[in-house]
Amino acid sequence: MASGFFAILDDIAALMDDVAVTSKLATQKTAGILGDDLAVNAEKATGFLSSRELPVLWAITKGSFINKLIILPVAFLLNWLYKPAIEVILILGGLYLAFEGMEKIIEFLFHRAKKGHEVVEESTKSEDSEDSEKAKIKSAITTDFILSIEIVIIALGTVIQENHPLLTQILTVTFVSFLATVGVYGIVALIVRMDDAGFKLIRKSNDKGFFSKLGHLLVKALPVIIKMLGVVGTIALILVSGGIFAHNIHYLHELFPTWPSILKEFTFGIAGGLAAVAIFTLGKKIYSLVIRR
Repeated sequence: MASGFFAILDDIAALMDDVAVTSKLATQKTAGILGDDLAVNAEKATGFLSSRELPVLWAITKGSFINKLIILPVAFLLNWLYKPAIEVILILGGLYLAFEGMEKIIEFLFHRAKKGHEVVEESTKSEDSEDSEKAKIKSAITTDFILSIEIVIIALGTVIQENHPLLTQILTVTFVSFLATVGVYGIVALIVRMDDAGFKLIRKSNDKGFFSKLGHLLVKALPVIIKMLGVVGTIALILVSGGIFAHNIHYLHELFPTWPSILKEFTFGIAGGLAAVAIFTLGKKIYSLVIRR
């Protein structure tokens, strides 16, 4: 009886060892998309009143966990029943990310002055409105859903290539997926609270010495970091979407073989984003004409 018990413990230890090894490999493979995930979600989780930053971030984090709970079983089921469906879902998600990225670029290039006027009004009237906050949270969770699909698929592809048993695959992909959420949103939380940490350092040091200078640096650095994250997040949306197109559409994968991969992905992302924006704009006009009639 005792020997049987210890045999079970040995099996569990061997399983955990396999999961640890494959999780490390899968995490390395998903490192690029995790970096993009951080840039995109950090940009989306900022811009709220200081008192609402952590509650909003927690709401997005909970949404991210729910996304993983939905995606994981569906990914394993589709991989078992019909693998091409995963590619179709990835391409549709890529179009959404390209649309979001390209919409921001168009807004910056052609509606900057108008947008600046709107920002002044929003900051005084509706920055703290519940509807605006809910809309931003919903947008962040939707974007997280698409990026989570990419993370899950990459991790799943890694463990499948290693020919591990199904249980090891499930445990590994689940661990990597939830580690991504904890890691990404943990770092985002640190970023959005930089100014508060700076103010505390200034207050505790009586605005003197090294810690006072560090506090002022943190306070001054936050707006710069947020602006940088806005730019990096937009570029990340384009690159992630372009990467999805390049890896999952055979014609695009073979196109421009001499180009650097990052240039190809950026080009495909821009093209996909322009197409998505054009289709969305045309759809809105057709819909408004139908409603008027």
